[in-house]
Amino acid sequence: MPRFLLAFTVFAFAYSTAQSADEPIAIAPADWPWWRGPNRDGVAPADQKPPTKWSETENVLWQAPLPGRGHGSAIVVGDRVYIAAADPEVQVQSLIALDRNSGKRVWATEVHKGGFETKGNAKSSLASATPACDGRRVYINFLHANAIYTTALDLDGKIAWQTKVSDYVLHQGFGSSPTVYKSLVVVSADNKGGGAIAGLDRVTGKIVWSHPRPKLPNYASPIILTAAGKEQLVLTGCDLVTALDPLTGKLLWETKGSTTECVTSTLTDGRNVFTSGGYPKNHLSAVAADGSGTLVWENTTRVYVPSILRKGEHLYGVQDDGFAACWRCDTGKTVWKERLGGTFTASPVLVGETIYASNESGKTFLFKATPEAYSAVGENMLGDEVFATPTICGGRIFTRVATKIDGRRVEVLYCLESR
Repeated sequence: MPRFLLAFTVFAFAYSTAQSADEPIAIAPADWPWWRGPNRDGVAPADQKPPTKWSETENVLWQAPLPGRGHGSAIVVGDRVYIAAADPEVQVQSLIALDRNSGKRVWATEVHKGGFETKGNAKSSLASATPACDGRRVYINFLHANAIYTTALDLDGKIAWQTKVSDYVLHQGFGSSPTVYKSLVVVSADNKGGGAIAGLDRVTGKIVWSHPRPKLPNYASPIILTAAGKEQLVLTGCDLVTALDPLTGKLLWETKGSTTECVTSTLTDGRNVFTSGGYPKNHLSAVAADGSGTLVWENTTRVYVPSILRKGEHLYGVQDDGFAACWRCDTGKTVWKERLGGTFTASPVLVGETIYASNESGKTFLFKATPEAYSAVGENMLGDEVFATPTICGGRIFTRVATKIDGRRVEVLYCLESR
C-alpha cells in the first residue's frame, strides 16, 4: 500500500469538523495542503526531523527545474507536490504536479496564456500565490489580463472550473493565496480599483458569498483562525482588520488596526490577532478578536513581507531588513533582537523548537524559538536567490530557489531530506 494511502487509513482526515457533507477534505497528517501549512500558522508538526544541514549536494533527495519566475511556495498532498509557475518567454501561467518521492513531473497544465503584466514591483512575480488542495482538486489564483481568477484542477491536471473573482488594478503585484474551508475555497483580491474577498463552492466554482473591499492596494492572504471561541476569517490591510464568518461571509467585526498595505498573514493566540505591515507606516500590533475592536498594543517594528510565528506566549519573526526578533504576545515588548544579515521576503517556518528562515540571497538561518536569547542552530546556502517560503512536511524541506547559470536565472524546486 502506498505510504499516503496508509496514512489515510491509520489517521483520521484532518479538519473533520471542516468538511462539506458531500466532499470531506481528504488531507493526511504528513501533508502541507495550503499557504502557511495545515494549521495556517507556519508551524510544522513537532515530531518531524527535517535536515539542519544541506547544500547543492548534501541531503538533497531530488531537484526539479521550474519554468520562468515564480515566488509561490509548494504544497504537498498525498504523493504529489504542486507549485505554480509563470514563464514570460511563452507567456504561460501554469500549475505543475511533481512526484513527492522522485521530483519527476507528473503533469503541467496551462491555466492562462498571454496577458502578462510587465509593471509592478521588481520583487513580484506572476506566480506568487501558493496553491491549496482538498485532496480532490487543487486551487490556484492568478492575475491575468487585469483580473484575478481562481482555477480548480482535478488530480489529473484537468481544469474543473475557473471563476473571475474581481477586476484588478495593478500596483505592486499580486500574491494572495487561496485557502480551503469546509465546502468553500476562500480567495481575496484587494486592489486600487476595489476588490473583494469571496467564498467559492469547491465543486462548481460558484461564488457563494462576496464581501466588497476598499479601493486600496493590499497583498495579504485570507487566514482562518480560531479566536475568541469561534472560527474567524481574518484579513488585514486597507487600514483595517476584518473578521468574517468563513462559511457565510457575514461581517463579524472590523476595526482600524493595520496599515494600508500588508503582505503578511495574521495569526492568533486565541485572544488577539496579530498583524503587521509596512506602508505607509511600519507596524506590528495585537487586536482583540472578541469584536470589541480594541487595539491591545502596537509598535513600529517593520515586519512587512515575512509573516510572523507564535510559540507559547511569544512571537518570533524576521524583519525585512535582516533582524530576527522575539516579542511578548501580551505587550508587544521586544525580548531580544539579533542581526542575521541580508533582506528577507520568505516567511519563517517553525519545526519543534527550531525556526527556519531564508533570506533573499539563499542563506537559511536556523535558530531556537526561545525567549531566553537568540540561539543559533546553523546556517545553510542554496542557490543565489530565494523569495518563496519553504514548505516543511514529512521530514522534508521543499524550497524554491533560483540560480544563475551562465548569466541566466534558473528556478529549481529542491527536496531536502536527511540522508
